[in-house]
Amino acid sequence: VQLQASGGGLVQAGGSLRLSCAASGITFSLYSMGWFRQAPGKEREFVAGISSNGITTFYEDFVKGRFTISRNNAKNTVNLQMNSLLPEDTAVYYCAATFYGGSKRPQIYNYWGQGTQVTVSS
Repeated sequence: VQLQASGGGLVQAGGSLRLSCAASGITFSLYSMGWFRQAPGKEREFVAGISSNGITTFYEDFVKGRFTISRNNAKNTVNLQMNSLLPEDTAVYYCAATFYGGSKRPQIYNYWGQGTQVTVSS
């Protein structure tokens, strides 16, 4: 199983980035997907999640209205469109897959990608 995250980089505050995660080795359409992030010295935290069929999405409060999660089951990809970025969004972003339905709890997720760095300058 491999989850390959990409799209991170350096952006100024107020800018946008689009993260992508390509999955292989799983029946992607059976898995709910999530994005998490971890800033230096902080615990990993939930950002956004999407159900296996893409109908249901859910977000942590601090990204509502700014970030949008989407998926393409034909391409085995999940994306995170991040707009109006803030310096406090700086973190390593991870995609993750769970067979057990969408959740904000990292313990529920079966597989994790390697992470992609997002840095927002003020």
